[in-house]
Amino acid sequence: MIAIDSEIQAQDLKKSLGRFWQLSAEKIKSIEKEYPQNQGSPVFTVNGKYTTRGWTEWTQGFQFGSSILQFDATGDMDFLDKGKMKTLQLMAPHISHTGVHDHGFNNVSTYGNLLRLMVEEKIPYNEWEKNFYELALKISGAVQASRWTPIKDGGFIHSFNGPHSLFVDTIRTVRILMLSYSLGHVLQEENDKKVNLLVRGLQHAKATADYSVYYGEGRDRYDVWGRTAHESVFNTRDGNYRCPNAQQGYTGFSTWTRGLAWAMCGFAEELEYIDNLSDDSLKAYGSPVEIEAFLLKAATASCDFYIDHTPIDGVPYWDTGAPNLHKLGDYLSNPADPYNAYEPVDSTAAAIGAQGLLRLGHYLQRKGQTEKAKKYWQAGLTVLRTLLEEPYLSTDKNHQGILLHSIYHQPNGWDNVPKGQKIACNESSMWGDYHARELALYVQRIIDKDPYYTFFNCLS
Repeated sequence: MIAIDSEIQAQDLKKSLGRFWQLSAEKIKSIEKEYPQNQGSPVFTVNGKYTTRGWTEWTQGFQFGSSILQFDATGDMDFLDKGKMKTLQLMAPHISHTGVHDHGFNNVSTYGNLLRLMVEEKIPYNEWEKNFYELALKISGAVQASRWTPIKDGGFIHSFNGPHSLFVDTIRTVRILMLSYSLGHVLQEENDKKVNLLVRGLQHAKATADYSVYYGEGRDRYDVWGRTAHESVFNTRDGNYRCPNAQQGYTGFSTWTRGLAWAMCGFAEELEYIDNLSDDSLKAYGSPVEIEAFLLKAATASCDFYIDHTPIDGVPYWDTGAPNLHKLGDYLSNPADPYNAYEPVDSTAAAIGAQGLLRLGHYLQRKGQTEKAKKYWQAGLTVLRTLLEEPYLSTDKNHQGILLHSIYHQPNGWDNVPKGQKIACNESSMWGDYHARELALYVQRIIDKDPYYTFFNCLS
C-alpha cells in the first residue's frame, strides 16, 4: 500500500519540477537531433536511445506533444515552433486513421494542446489557425466514434484487435469524442443518420465502467474492488459479454497496472468534463445523476485499488498478478525495486495513475468531500515526488528518456534487458515521457496559479 504523505504540498515540489523541465528540454533536443523520423514513431528506448516498434503509430502525438508541453511549462518558443511544424507535417494521417482506438492520444496531445494554448492566450490568436486545430479535432472525434461495436446495453469503441474487443485504455482516448461534440460536430452515418458524439462517448464510458472495472460484486473469483481487465471480449453476433482477457497484462484475471492507470485518469477526466455540461446536454444520454455516479464509482474504485496494491513509494509492478512477485517477499511494504531479479516495475503506470489520483482529489474537493479528496490528492503528490527523483528521473545526458523503468509488452518480451540485469529496466517510453511531462505541468500550473489544466481547456 502507498505510504501517503499527508503533509506534502504541491509547492514543496517546485525545485524538483524546475530540474525536471531542464532535463526534459535536453531529452527532447536529443531525440530531435538523433532520431531518424523516417523509421516511424519513436516508441521506447534500447540502451537509452529511442527506437521504433511496429504495432501502431500510437506514440507520434506524444513525441510532438512533449515539445508543446515543454513550451507551456517554460515559455521556450523553440519547442512551440517544433511542435507546430511537426504536427502540420506528420499528424494529418492520424486524424483520418480508421484502424486504431488511439485518436485521443495522438490528436488531443497535438492539435488539442495547440488549440488550448491559443484559447488560454499563451500563443497569439489566429482565426484560421484556430479553425485548423478545431477541424482536426472535429474530424478525429467522428472517425474514432465510427469504430463502433453495438452491444445489448449500449456499445463501445473497439480496439485494433477487432469488433469483439474493448480495451480499458480507450477510456482516456474517448475524450476526443467529447471535444468533437463540444465543438459542434456530429458523426453522420448511412442515410445521413446523425450520431450524438457525447452520447456515444458516454456509452463507451459506461461499457468500460461495467465490464473493464470490477467492484467486488462476485463477477468471478478474482472480483475485488477496483481491479481492471485490459481487454473485455464480446460476442459480436448477439452483443453479449463473454470474458476478460489480457494483451499486455499477465492474464484476464489479474490487473495490468498501466491499464488500471488509464482507467484512473480517464474516468477522473470525464468527471471533470461532464461537470461543465448542462443537464440538458447530458439528458440526451440519460440521467445526469446516474452518469456522474457510474463515472465516480469507476474512478474511485480504480484509484483505491492502485493505492492498496502498489508499493509504498507509489510505483507499481507491471501486473498485480505477475507470476514471480511472490519471490520478492512483502513487496507492497517496501519501495518498488526496478533492479530486482524477478518482475519489472512500470513507472508509466505511476505517471498516468498519479494524474488520475490528483484529478479525482480535485474533483471531490470541489464537491465538498474534503476528507476523501485529501486521500487521493496527497497520494498523487506522493507518487509524483517519487518520479521526480532517481532512480526514476533520468539524469544521464546520454539517455534520451526522462522517465526510467517503463514497460511496454512484458508477455511478448519486447522490452530491453540491459547487460548485467535479469529483467527489463532502465528504459523509457514515449507515452511514459509524455505523461510524466503532463503530470509535471498539471502540478506546476497549480503552483503558479495558472488556469486549472484539463483536456477541454481548448474549448473557447
